[in-house]
Parts: sequence; C-alpha cells; structure tokens
Amino acid sequence: MASAEPRIVWINGSLLPEDEARISPFDHGWLVGDAVFETLVIVRGMPFAARRHLQRLARSAEPLGIALPDPDDVRAAMVAVAAANGLTEGRLRVTVSSGTGPLGSDRGDSPPTVTVAATPQAPWPPTAAVATVDWTINERGPLAGLKTVSYGANVRALATAKAEGADEAIMANTRGQLCEGTGSNVFVAHQGRLVTPSLDSGCLAGITRQLVIELTGAAELDLPIEALAEADEAFLTSTTRDVQAIGVVNGHRLPAAPGPLTEAAAQAFATLKATDLDP
Repeated sequence: MASAEPRIVWINGSLLPEDEARISPFDHGWLVGDAVFETLVIVRGMPFAARRHLQRLARSAEPLGIALPDPDDVRAAMVAVAAANGLTEGRLRVTVSSGTGPLGSDRGDSPPTVTVAATPQAPWPPTAAVATVDWTINERGPLAGLKTVSYGANVRALATAKAEGADEAIMANTRGQLCEGTGSNVFVAHQGRLVTPSLDSGCLAGITRQLVIELTGAAELDLPIEALAEADEAFLTSTTRDVQAIGVVNGHRLPAAPGPLTEAAAQAFATLKATDLDP
C-alpha cells in the first residue's frame, strides 16, 4: 500500500514536509511549555478570523516576553500551509516558543521558534455531554487568560471526563464559579437570558466566545458551577466546534438541547462564517 503524502508544515519561514521538519530538543516550548499558540479553522481555503487570532496571540506573548514575527508573515504562512496541504476546510495551528534555552526555567537568548501546521477537521456532533471535574482554574495565576501550550492539566481533566462517558470537562475557578472547558468556553441560559463567565473568572478570551457575545448580546456573568446542571439550556463554543449544544451534565439531561437561545446563537454564527472570513 502506498504511503500517504507527507503533511507540509511551516517552520521559521520555510515550508517543509513533516518528515523533514526539525525543532531543537533544547527548545523551551518542548522543555518547559514556554510557548503560546492559536488554533484557527480553514474556511474556503482561508484562515477564519485571522485578525482576532493574531491579536490574541500577541496578547498572550507580550506578558511572557515572547517575540512574535510580523503578523502579515504569519497570516501568509497560514494561507500557504493550507494550500500546500490541499485544505479548503480544516484546522490550523500556530505555535511560537521563546526558542532554545537551558535545561530549566531560565531562558536563553535565541530567537523564537515559529511553526504553522494544518490538518483536516471532522465536524463535532450536534450535542455534547460534559462532566465537571474537581480541578480548578487559578484565576490569579501567572498564566490566567493566556493561551499557552501548558495544557497538561487540560489533558488530564479531559481524560477524566471521557472516562466518565463525557465529551468535555468543565472546570470551576478557585472561587467555585463556572469557568471553562479544556478547549471551550461555556454559555448557559440564566433567568431567560444568555450568559457566559466573565474574563475575571480566569477563562480564556475565546474568539468564538467573543463573536457569539457580539452576535447575541449575551452577558458576562459569574455563576456558581452548579448553575450549569440547573440550566434549561447551555452550549460550548470553540474555534473548531463553533456553537455546540450541551445535552448532558454529569449524567443529567438538560431540558433542551439545543434550546431556542442555542439555536439562535448557532444560526447567527453560521451566517457570519458564511459571509465574513475575517470579522
């Protein structure tokens, strides 16, 4: 059987087959998670909401002192990687580390390592089952609100939720407030209106989250995590899932999945995505 064509990636300005790509074992992103990233979707051959994603990449990198290449160069790299892999729809990943460094937390003085990769993206199911987990998001931690590659806690939380038959784990912050999923933001119907945790909760400023707020007028309101299971309807948002209804919370089925607020949000987002590639 013939082997599949190698995927094409972009590293520090060069397009390369995956099997020729090399990153130093001394890269600090690999050694200590000293890197930031963005995940985007490819829509009609182009990265969706690239401007917003590149702005958030800069907001994550600046507090960490990670230098970024020119955003126009990154945008061009994303388009080139999508085209080189023949993807008109799919998933893009931009990762920027602080570069090579010593075997510890202290940094060296090398330039950053920048990579862009792409893969196909299967559609998510229309509804998700979620499970709340005991681990919390530290809303006062040094990485709160930053999109870094330090995802070990998320990996463990998601594995725990999947072992319980759920598709996503939902975490509270240290105050016991509803915060976020391992790769998603969460919205709930509360007293007849759509709400989502505020950024002060420690949740990530999701791009889809912000677009849904703008499209629906959803309010930012911090609620106890128990409010999720008590909601009439709720949904997840993320770059790859768009708006996904939550059907089950900790084995308890919500009354509506999708409910009317979820359906309206999903339709508004689908219309935006069909008409504007860089909202």
